Amino acid sequence: MPNSERLLIIILRFLGVSALFAIPAIFFPYTWMNAIHRFMGLGEMPDSPIVSYLARSLSAFYATFGGMSLLISTNIRLYRQFVLFWGIAFCWLGTLLLGIDIFSGMPTSWTIGEGPLAIVIGLVILWLQRKIINVDINIE
Repeated sequence: MPNSERLLIIILRFLGVSALFAIPAIFFPYTWMNAIHRFMGLGEMPDSPIVSYLARSLSAFYATFGGMSLLISTNIRLYRQFVLFWGIAFCWLGTLLLGIDIFSGMPTSWTIGEGPLAIVIGLVILWLQRKIINVDINIE
């Protein structure tokens, strides 16, 4: 197995496992979410149905995303079109998140660690996927 393929699998599995850490947050009581919110320097978290819904549904989305990342990491050649989509989606999502974070006034550390990181991860996925496709073309 080429190094680029091995590295892509490791990245996808790291993303998958780390996203699964969102599962407990789906079930956090409001007091825990509020404590995290305050710890991040964001003040008191509003106690309203929409805030609870958004926090929990986003956690569920991350967990689903993690499961999908783990699934495609099991056979990146079979799922190569999906890996390509995943890389593009990361770049697109990173760009959107960067804009949302800036517009929302999120802390600088959050803004730097979310959008730009997602863009870099997407570009790395695309670069590694391209290397794997080029190896496949040269073999055939």
